[in-house]
Amino acid sequence: MSYRSLSSPASLAAALAILLLSLEAPPATAATSPEAAKTPASQVKLIDGTKLRRVTLTPKAAQRLDIQTMTISEEASGRKIAPYASIFYDLAGDAWVYTNPEPLIYIRHGIVIEMIKGRDAFLKEGPPVGTQVVTVGVTELYGTEKGVGH
Repeated sequence: MSYRSLSSPASLAAALAILLLSLEAPPATAATSPEAAKTPASQVKLIDGTKLRRVTLTPKAAQRLDIQTMTISEEASGRKIAPYASIFYDLAGDAWVYTNPEPLIYIRHGIVIEMIKGRDAFLKEGPPVGTQVVTVGVTELYGTEKGVGH
């Protein structure tokens, strides 16, 4: 199975996410301040000393995208296990997960997969055990990070 074939559906999902995020801000009304009406649904900032970006969503944007997370676990032999739903592949075929180090904060983290069995991906390299990773909303976060639709 080629994981590169996932790039087209992922691109479409990312574009949809950007569209949903752009619709997130309500129109300004007398009860809404002009500053609140201009608050973006997401912010993307470069992490110092890396090529990675930190994606911050508003609570409403995270809710609209139905962001859900699970934890990196460990089996008895010491191998790390990531939920298969948390993994995505970029256009170069590299595997990634989005970690959730703080509420509404998401950071892409490279992984190396040893094998996939059912709903589990056994990792050679990846985030530490106990790390929260996104399982729903992954492609939307990637589209937000990459600026799809902007």
